Amino acid sequence: MTSRRNLLKSLALAPLATLATPSFAKTEQKEETQFKFSLNTSTIRGQKLSLPEIIELAARAGYDGFEPWMMEIQGYLDSGKSLASLKKLASDAGLEFFDCIGFPTWMAQDAEKSKTGFAQMEKEMGVLADLGCPRVAAPAIGTEAPLDLMQAGEKYKRLLDLGRKTGVMPQLEFWGAFPSFYHLGQAMMVAAVADDKDAKILADVYHLFRGGSGFEGMKMLDGHSIDIFHMNDVPASIPRLEQQDKDRVMPGDGAAPMQELANTLKSKGGQIILSLELFNPTYYAMDAAVVVKEGLEKMKRFF
Repeated sequence: MTSRRNLLKSLALAPLATLATPSFAKTEQKEETQFKFSLNTSTIRGQKLSLPEIIELAARAGYDGFEPWMMEIQGYLDSGKSLASLKKLASDAGLEFFDCIGFPTWMAQDAEKSKTGFAQMEKEMGVLADLGCPRVAAPAIGTEAPLDLMQAGEKYKRLLDLGRKTGVMPQLEFWGAFPSFYHLGQAMMVAAVADDKDAKILADVYHLFRGGSGFEGMKMLDGHSIDIFHMNDVPASIPRLEQQDKDRVMPGDGAAPMQELANTLKSKGGQIILSLELFNPTYYAMDAAVVVKEGLEKMKRFF
């Protein structure tokens, strides 16, 4: 009788076990991260090239797109040329406008400064929309320490709403040597306070190191949180707190854990744009074509 009872019990549980097994056995496969390569125009600013010349060099070197600065776009317009002609130049060269670097004071604590910053940002977003550029950097220019991160998050939410209105999405950027907004943790909190599906953080090897964020925190962000990552490296010979933008070196030529960082970014899934951003006078003294070619090759060593 006992053996019969046990047999019936095991038969009754069998369907449940069959149903339960796949949920334990099944593992979700994450898509591999797809990378695109970009040239931030600051990398060859010292050569004083025009935007058409930069576009030609980037295309010839094999970049997928580029990141101009708003002052360069304005300079192009001030020379009597149109946004339509600039858009066509990039399109004909096979380059995408990935992002643009500007400095509106949208996050400033001072109400008037912030109002002016939002107005400037909306105007610049309009220019970028006409160029087909879908993103704009959104640093904390105009702020002072200490910064109320809750208020900053509310302002970033408003900026994201403006981005959806114009079609140009703001990428929240922190600067490692900037007293009020220098740490990845601050950027993560501002993005979290915004509580918005379109919130993005624009990080940078130099800024992660210089501001003391380190690189482990990047593992907490998934691919949805990152559209663009600025590529460079930090020299081992200069103490962290003494490093400046001009000290950045090519990826892999410094002391950052580049392969580990590459592995972190590769694990995120989605698409990430890797943009070479340097300000080094040594590179400014070199042939610009050599610099852009070397920069792309050194990024591709890790990606």
